[in-house]
Amino acid sequence: MQNNNTVETLIGAIVVVVAAIFVVYTLRTTDSTGVRGYEVQAVFASADGVNPGTDVRLHGIKIGTVSGLELDQKSYQAIVHISIRNGVSVPDDSSIRVTSSGLLGSSYLSVQPGGSAKMLTQGGKILDTQGSIDLMSLIGRALYGNNSSSK
Repeated sequence: MQNNNTVETLIGAIVVVVAAIFVVYTLRTTDSTGVRGYEVQAVFASADGVNPGTDVRLHGIKIGTVSGLELDQKSYQAIVHISIRNGVSVPDDSSIRVTSSGLLGSSYLSVQPGGSAKMLTQGGKILDTQGSIDLMSLIGRALYGNNSSSK
């Protein structure tokens, strides 16, 4: 009877160690610890599909993450807080848009660098933004027309 308890304890310990290794591996490979860097803002008319933790990419390379979202109570636009990795300089006249990885892929923010010699710093704002596109609305318009035709 004592032998069974020892075997069960060993198996339980092995399961806990394997689970801990899996958690550490997942955190390291997915970069779920967040990006440490400087914070900038961008204001979007539509930020559908963007959540805290959404990637921010420049030419397909991850340079930051979305750290938060809030609603501007006056303009009803989405204010997106972005944390850009230290060591990455982004010109202050850059543009940013919500895009997705393929037809059914997840959304991310794509930065298109500008040509300015002045770089964004802590608290800076990206002024040129393009919100997400409502794919279902576009498909509906293509299939059924504009619905604005006179009868």
